[in-house]
Amino acid sequence: MLDVSVFGSVDRISPEAPVPIIRQENTVESGGGAANVALNVVAMGGAAHLVTGAAADPEGERLVGLLRHGGVSFDVVATPGKPTTVKTRFLARHNQLLRLDREVATPVTPACEEQIIAALPARMDACRLVVISDYGKGLVTDRVIEATLSLAARAGLPVIVDPKRRNLADYRGATFIKPNRRELEAATGLPAATDRQVELAASSLAGTTGATLIVTRSEDGMSLVRPDGSAIHMPTHAHEIVDVTGAGDAAIAAFALAIAGGRPAEEAMAFANIAAGVSVIKPGTSTVSAPEIEHERAVFAGQLPVAKGSRVTAETAVLLRAQWRRQRLSVGFTNGCFDLFHPGHVALLRETARQCDRLIVGLNSDASVRRLKGEKRPVQNEEARAEILGAMAHVDLVVVFEEDTPLDLIARLEPDLLTKGADYRIEDIVGGDLVRRNGGRVLTVDLVPGHSSTHLINKR
Repeated sequence: MLDVSVFGSVDRISPEAPVPIIRQENTVESGGGAANVALNVVAMGGAAHLVTGAAADPEGERLVGLLRHGGVSFDVVATPGKPTTVKTRFLARHNQLLRLDREVATPVTPACEEQIIAALPARMDACRLVVISDYGKGLVTDRVIEATLSLAARAGLPVIVDPKRRNLADYRGATFIKPNRRELEAATGLPAATDRQVELAASSLAGTTGATLIVTRSEDGMSLVRPDGSAIHMPTHAHEIVDVTGAGDAAIAAFALAIAGGRPAEEAMAFANIAAGVSVIKPGTSTVSAPEIEHERAVFAGQLPVAKGSRVTAETAVLLRAQWRRQRLSVGFTNGCFDLFHPGHVALLRETARQCDRLIVGLNSDASVRRLKGEKRPVQNEEARAEILGAMAHVDLVVVFEEDTPLDLIARLEPDLLTKGADYRIEDIVGGDLVRRNGGRVLTVDLVPGHSSTHLINKR
């Protein structure tokens, strides 16, 4: 399926009806469903071949383009009468306001089934593992499930199922089945709130299906329950959740990659748990990369994966911010172009660092500076500006942002302190309302008279 994320901001309620007005800022298209699983496998360093269906419509063509761009090989079977499934999410500052689905969930035709099944044997010869990503949209029919499990057994390949059916016995013969808590409760009619309840519910299914159950439990982490009733429970990472969209896809991709690499199920579950923890700090549907997982693993182990003053991505900054929160360290944030470094900049950084334990600096990219200050700026490129900032003893991390303002970055980092120069009014500081709403402080720092980048440039 094709996932579309429409990002914008909400400043007022419509006068026509009690609904928010979203001012659209940008739109991002991503592979969703099984496509997202395959794209995650590749992003994490593996190789994936996707056997799937899509309509011969513009959305299907764009989905194929995303797969090709993401390094996923594929067999895409045409689905007459079924348009490509599209999920469109409308988000304001990463909060979902509305989801619009376009789908026809009726089963594919027998001819489509035959083409799907015919594509499997040759592909399995080059694979170590099979994932059945069943989203209940009519492609993974009884015949497709039966044929996939039979062919995988003949090839000696483990099979992992991400289920949407209420009757999980339909997947009998799979090696692993990964329901979430709600799906486990629906399949068994039993509660699954506590560790013991999960064990009892999952044990009944493990005995029926012969599979090991991997139960994803949202904020309560994951559980692994084997057919013999033995269980392992793993807590989730302590993240502030931005968006759970696609977290299950990232988890099953990581689990599959680890199992295919010969790792035991316990290690595979830990890998999946880390991947899911990275996924939920990203807005919309997105993939999780191998470096991001390594960063998160290091953070979870209490290590600092980057040197002080490093230029890092927003994702890495969010991971480190989470670590510092767990360590009860206060985090400050300030931002600017920092084009020609001068004593005013030093004063801003010194005072901000004095009032917090860790300081993150947001730096406008070169393109952002040009939009704000004209084509002749910046005088120094972002690499040089980031290096100078990182060399300052007061600065812990530098994050370059492409937007005109750091509002999205501030929303993701949730700093305890936000500062700007005293030429800004408190109420005009971008992100100030977000920081105050989260219990943080917003301060202005006195300027050093006669010092500004513009003033220095004009003196030349």
